[in-house]
Amino acid sequence: MELAELLIILTGSLIVTAFARWRGLPAPLLTVGVALLVSLIPGVPDIEIDSEVILTVVLPPLLYSAALDVSLLNFRESRAQIARLGVGAVVVTAFAVGGVAYVMIPDMSLPAALLVGAVVAPPDAVSAAAIGRRLGLPRKVMTVLSGESLINDAASLTLVKVFLAIVGGASLTLWDDLGIFGLAIGVGVAVGLVLGFVAHRVRMRIDDPVIENVIGLLLPFVAYITAEELSGSGVLGVVAAGLYVGFNSPRTGYATRLQERPFWSAADVVLEGFVFALIGLQLQAVVLDVAESERGLGQSVGVALAVLAVVILVRPLFVFGSHYAARASRYVFLSPLLRRLRRVPTLRRVRATRGLRTVRYRPQPRMDWRQLTVISWTGMRGVVTLAAAVSIPAVTESSIAVPARDTMFLIAFIVTVGTLLIQGLTLPVVIRALGVRDDTQRDRDLAAELEIFGTSTDETMAYVERRRPVWEERWGAELTDRAVRSTTSRLLRQNEALERTAVDDADERGSDGRDADGEPGARVASSREAPHAIGVIRRELLAKRREVVLRERDAGNLDEEVMRRVLLGLDAEELAMDTSALASRRS
Repeated sequence: MELAELLIILTGSLIVTAFARWRGLPAPLLTVGVALLVSLIPGVPDIEIDSEVILTVVLPPLLYSAALDVSLLNFRESRAQIARLGVGAVVVTAFAVGGVAYVMIPDMSLPAALLVGAVVAPPDAVSAAAIGRRLGLPRKVMTVLSGESLINDAASLTLVKVFLAIVGGASLTLWDDLGIFGLAIGVGVAVGLVLGFVAHRVRMRIDDPVIENVIGLLLPFVAYITAEELSGSGVLGVVAAGLYVGFNSPRTGYATRLQERPFWSAADVVLEGFVFALIGLQLQAVVLDVAESERGLGQSVGVALAVLAVVILVRPLFVFGSHYAARASRYVFLSPLLRRLRRVPTLRRVRATRGLRTVRYRPQPRMDWRQLTVISWTGMRGVVTLAAAVSIPAVTESSIAVPARDTMFLIAFIVTVGTLLIQGLTLPVVIRALGVRDDTQRDRDLAAELEIFGTSTDETMAYVERRRPVWEERWGAELTDRAVRSTTSRLLRQNEALERTAVDDADERGSDGRDADGEPGARVASSREAPHAIGVIRRELLAKRREVVLRERDAGNLDEEVMRRVLLGLDAEELAMDTSALASRRS
């Protein structure tokens, strides 16, 4: 792909995405449609997709950005449901599709048919997550969808590696396959955690938000390539690094956090639009290649539509079947044990220790049939299916031709576009029809925010009394009293404004006519040291409030979404302080 072509695709996809977001349309589907129409224009050159570009340049930052947004605590609570969908559903879909492809395509071997199944197995949660956030899906449903999308890519690409090796003539036993899976998981997770730990420590030791964000930009690529070079899963390497960095991000500087999220949001928009534009641009060439093959276009399209039907039907069967099977197994095997444990007084309140932190145990969230229906209808395919399809070589390393490779491309494209059309367009209808919303989530979040604000305020006031002698020794009793009164009155006004928001369910903060830095008529600025004293005390109190918020999050008492909103307010307050101080120095 030439540089000019790349820039044109990026610009065009961004324009289409911007229009779709403005009009509330599904951006992936609209981008694919516009790109397909462009490919039909005479004179438009064929665009060749390099699988290495998709796998090593596009996929890692998308996965890393998604991992940063996932709540690790919620992920841990729903890990059983996430694992069933992220691994189990991928394996079942791969074998179901493989069986259909093997029966319907005479010249396709069974390993090649299973290879097709592995390619189309992983759903992409980008579209589903966007729709779910807009329509207010319950947080536990969003956690399962986001968590599934982080690990199903690794399962799919590992299956692709296994079946491609078998197509190439390798004689792999079941234990060999499990060994490949185990190695991919172990190495990938280990590499991601190590690199995430190192990156976080480096970011904690430097005080330059730009460099810290550059480290975050490079991390997903380093994690992916390192894990792949060590025979691990690059996808899991990126996911593990993103989860670790995202969980510990509140401990970095506020400026880094304020810059990091907008950057990754912009990167997501650009990369997702680029990939879906490539899908549309490639579709015409794929159709022409299949039409010139021995099987012909009609047979290949028929197979692709049959595979599409299997992909759509297998997911709800697996979602409901695995959910109720897991519930039945817990009832049969675990219920008697749990009833005995409840009789032991010391085990009635279970807590799990992680290092020096104590984490409250929270049971796995339960899903009703309506929520399971929504999850079963979020099977849209996307980036990984495209990347896996184009990564299949015409000839393996052992010089064996991959049978029906052209049909594999067509199947991948039709499944991707078909799921976007069928499920992507109807998912909002399904959500509204079933009434799968959580209208009380905002009220609960506001209540939790008010509670944590009250807790942090109480502890901050106690901290003020402990630190007052130190401040008085530094600035004197009168100036310290003025600075403390100014700082604590601001904190109390914020608490009052939050209470009004919780009661009125509106974002009003109000103004009470008091001086911006103290009580009515207070003239703290009469001393030249007063602004400095106020700044020092406010920063100490901000640090104390962050400490309380993180402690409650780590203990499992505060949802991570609420924590991020509280921290955003604290970060904005510190940014305003720095901006004001900088303006004062310049003047």
